[in-house]
Amino acid sequence: MLKLTDDGAKISLQGQPPSGDNGLFWFGSALLVGAVGVAMAMSLLPERLSIGALALLIIGSFFFNRQRQQRKKQLSGVISSGVLWVRAGELVHDSNGKRNSIQLSEGDKVTLFGEQIQILDADDNRKYHISGFDSVQEAKAAQAILQGQALSKRHVNIKMQDSAD
Repeated sequence: MLKLTDDGAKISLQGQPPSGDNGLFWFGSALLVGAVGVAMAMSLLPERLSIGALALLIIGSFFFNRQRQQRKKQLSGVISSGVLWVRAGELVHDSNGKRNSIQLSEGDKVTLFGEQIQILDADDNRKYHISGFDSVQEAKAAQAILQGQALSKRHVNIKMQDSAD
C-alpha cells in the first residue's frame, strides 16, 4: 500500500520476512557434539592426540562461525517486509519496530525489474534488494522518489487526499 507524504511516500511491503537465523542452533549443536567427542578422546587417547582433537574442535568452530557470519552479511541488504518511508535519496525501513535509515550515495543507481528494486553502488555491486511491493506501479513510484523525480501519472495513478484525518 502506497501513501504519499509531504516529502515522499510510505509504502507497506507485503513480502515474507527473511527466515530466521538457525545457524546459531547448528553451531551450538556441532559444538556440543564436538565437545563430547573431545572429552571421549581425552579419556581414551594419549595426551598428544587429545590435544590435537581439541585443536580440531577449535579450528572447526572458527570456520563454521565465519561461514555463518558471511551468510548473515549477504542477507543484510535484502528488504522484503515492513514499512518503507521513501524520500529523495533516502529511505527508512521499519520492520517490527526496528528502524534502519539508508542514505543513497552520489553514484548509487536505483534499478527496477518487475516488482523489485535493486540499489547498486558506483561499481555495480548490489547494496540493497527491495521486494514485496503490491504492484509494479508502487515499485516505479518508489524508484522515482528515490531518484528525486516528481510523481506523475506515468509513474502511478494516485488520488491526492487531504491529510486532515
